[in-house]
Amino acid sequence: QVQLVESGGGFVQAGGPLGLSCAVSGSIFSINSMGWYRQAPGKQRELVATLTRQGSTDYPDSVKGRFTISRDNAKNTVHLQMNGLKPEDTGVYYCTVQSPFGTYWGQGTQVIVSS
Repeated sequence: QVQLVESGGGFVQAGGPLGLSCAVSGSIFSINSMGWYRQAPGKQRELVATLTRQGSTDYPDSVKGRFTISRDNAKNTVHLQMNGLKPEDTGVYYCTVQSPFGTYWGQGTQVIVSS
């Protein structure tokens, strides 16, 4: 079992930065990859960043160059730094991890980007 708790969401003006954090606890030794998804109102949940155990990252074109995923092994946290935010980045952001035992999700944190 893995438990995830996101924090750092909020309200930000377009063009501004915002950082999200995800505290990871439980069977963290089993984690193969970590990531962030977001879900805008009325839309499907979409992947915005992934980080593998080996340290490789991947982003969709919509956020590439603006979002950065990283991890702090000492604190067992995963971060998502978002710069140059746009109104279309508005949504609920979810932290997720994948392990041989399954995929785990946090409860989500709201991000609102105003124009």
